[in-house]
Amino acid sequence: MLAITAAAVLFTTTAACSSDDSSSGGESSAALPSDAFPGTAATGAPVRIGLINNEGGQAISQPENREAAEAATKYANENLGGIASRPIELVTCKNAEEPTSARNCANQMVEQKVAAVVVTSTGLGSILAPIITGAGIPYVTALGGSQQEITSDNSFVWTAGSNTSQAMATFAKQQGWKTAVAYSIDSPAATGSLTRMGGPAFRAAGLDFSLITIPFGTPDATPQVSAGLDKKPDVVLVYGESTVCTSVLKALNTLGSTATAISPQTCAAPEVVSAVGKAGVDGMKIFSSADTVSDNPESVLFRAVMNKYAADTPTSGFAVVGYQGVLGLVRATAGLTGEVTPQTVGNAIRSAKDVVLPAGDGITFTCNGQAVPGLKSLCGNQMIVLTMKDGNLADPTKVSVLAK
Repeated sequence: MLAITAAAVLFTTTAACSSDDSSSGGESSAALPSDAFPGTAATGAPVRIGLINNEGGQAISQPENREAAEAATKYANENLGGIASRPIELVTCKNAEEPTSARNCANQMVEQKVAAVVVTSTGLGSILAPIITGAGIPYVTALGGSQQEITSDNSFVWTAGSNTSQAMATFAKQQGWKTAVAYSIDSPAATGSLTRMGGPAFRAAGLDFSLITIPFGTPDATPQVSAGLDKKPDVVLVYGESTVCTSVLKALNTLGSTATAISPQTCAAPEVVSAVGKAGVDGMKIFSSADTVSDNPESVLFRAVMNKYAADTPTSGFAVVGYQGVLGLVRATAGLTGEVTPQTVGNAIRSAKDVVLPAGDGITFTCNGQAVPGLKSLCGNQMIVLTMKDGNLADPTKVSVLAK
C-alpha cells in the first residue's frame, strides 16, 4: 500500500490486520470497555487543525488514512471534548506525493493559520516540515521518515520514527541471526534510510548486512532475490510498495528460501497476501507502531471507532496512521485549557508525559526530546512485532529501537 514517495515511512510503519478482503479477518472480538464512548461533547468555536494526507497522486493514494483521521476527529468531538473542550475542524489538503503538491499543502496550512498540522504518512517530510515548523506551527505525525521530521523544533513524531530498521536489528540480534539481506524498493528515501540507519544498526548488532535494490513496479524480482540468497542469509528484509513486496516474496518462495522474512506493514497488505498466498507469507514478521488485531483495549477501541464513524473504510493497511495522528494529538493536548494557538498546542505536547499511543499495545510517548538520543522530535522508542498467521497479523510483541 505504501508507494515510492512514501518509502521513508516504510521504516516507521504501522500495523493493521491483513486479510483477503477489507474485513477484520483475524481480529479479536474482545468486549469494548464501558467507558470507551463517554459522550463528552465539545462545544464552542472550533479549533482548526490541518490534515495533510497522501492522496490523489499517480504513485500513491491512500484515502483511508484521511477517513481514519476524520473518524478519530468525530470520536474526539463527540466523546473527548475535542481540544480544550472545543470541537476540532479539520482543514484537509490532499498531497499527491510530489514536491509541488507537498509545498502547496504546507503553504495552505500556514495561510489557513491552523493550530497544528497532522500528517498521515509521506515521503516528502523534508518539504512539508520546514515550511510548517518554520511558521511556528506544530507538525505532528504518527510516523516520520525524513531528517527534518525527526530532528526539527516543533516537530513531534508519536512513535519511533524512521527507526524500524534499528528495531529489526535489535530483534535479529535477539534471534541470534548472523547474516541479513535487505531487498528494498529503489528510491532515494528508502535506500537512503537503509544506508544511513539500517546497515549500521545491523552491523553494530553483529550481522553481515547487504542491500539489494528492486525497481518500482518490478513484476519478477527473481534475479535480484537469487543474488541475495547467494549470501545464505538468516533473515531477509523486504521493503517496498505492494508490487515490490509481491515480487520479492514470490521469488523467495519459488527459490525455496528458508530465511525469515521481516518487513514493514506494506508487505502484509491484503493485495500482497492474496497475490502471494497465505502460505507464502506465513511466519513473516511485521514491524509496526500499531496493533489493531488483539484484545488490547486500544486495539478494540480502534476497531470500534472505525466501525462507528468510518464503517466502509478498510482497517487493513495504513488507515490507522490517520487515527493515531489525530487521537495522539487530542491525548497529548488533554491538559490544554484556555486559548488554543500553535504555541499553546506545542507547549502542551512538550509537557505531556507518558501519553498512551492510540492502537499502540500499551506503548506510551513523551515528547521531551529524550526518547531516542540525537533524534529530538521522536517521542517513542518502541515498536510492535506481529507474525503473519493464516494470512492475518497476530501475536503482537514489543521491541525497542535502542541498541542493547
